[in-house]
Amino acid sequence: MGLQFYVQNALGGLAYGSLLFLIASGLTLIFGLMRIINLAQTAFYLLGAYVGLTLVAHGTNFWLASVAGGAVTMVLGLAVYSAFLHRYHADHLTSLLLTLGFALILDDGVLAVWGGDPRSIAPPPGLAGSIHIGTLVFPEYWLAVIAISFTIAAVLFFALQRTMLGVMIRASVDDEEMARGLGVDVNRAFFVVFAAGAFIAGLGGLLGGPITSAYPGLDGEITPLAFAVVIVGGMGSLTGALVGSLLIGLVNAFGKAMFPELSYFTIFVPVALIMAFRPQGLFGRKL
Repeated sequence: MGLQFYVQNALGGLAYGSLLFLIASGLTLIFGLMRIINLAQTAFYLLGAYVGLTLVAHGTNFWLASVAGGAVTMVLGLAVYSAFLHRYHADHLTSLLLTLGFALILDDGVLAVWGGDPRSIAPPPGLAGSIHIGTLVFPEYWLAVIAISFTIAAVLFFALQRTMLGVMIRASVDDEEMARGLGVDVNRAFFVVFAAGAFIAGLGGLLGGPITSAYPGLDGEITPLAFAVVIVGGMGSLTGALVGSLLIGLVNAFGKAMFPELSYFTIFVPVALIMAFRPQGLFGRKL
């Protein structure tokens, strides 16, 4: 195994980890603020991929179609939260079962509307080529996905650290009751975080399409990895979501390349060790 093997898999792992961040960032913030384990988060990703794919097939620009996919999942997420989760978010078991139910409904809806055949998604025309450095070949789109993910991460970090809404969200994550006592509109923070999580997941659906394709059941394959990211990084930590996503992406890539029959083993043994020795995750706080 030469240098090319390691560099190629590292790039693939970073690209896949960047996609996981688009899912895990919303997942960890929703749990950190609202204590809701949103099992529908990866279903939003899948729905965003199919919505975007349909728009691209009808001539819509790839990037606009990605945003449109995110907008559709955001509206759907807000509808689900307003009608159901808003009244049950304090009941952890009920909210968990509700999100599981909506994930199954979305899965069946995708299957009914778009069928069960896998759909390949081509990168946008300007990023369909590859960069050659010696014997190394880097798909341009992989690099674009990494750059987009880091840009989104920077925007989220800025919003959480430098805006009044971000202060409200962080205060609510740290101590919801104290924040309410100080006059913070925690319910508004709930709506914003849930909407943002659904939007980013839906946005990532089409962005990740050229790497993962789109097919019913994709969300089920991504869900364990997304939760592994949250466990490694720590619930409620955006920094943890970013670092955990990249770590899981790299471990996933090298595990499949070096130990294909043990790929899940290589991912979840470190997760189990973290749960045993640091249950709050690398960047999470003790509850």
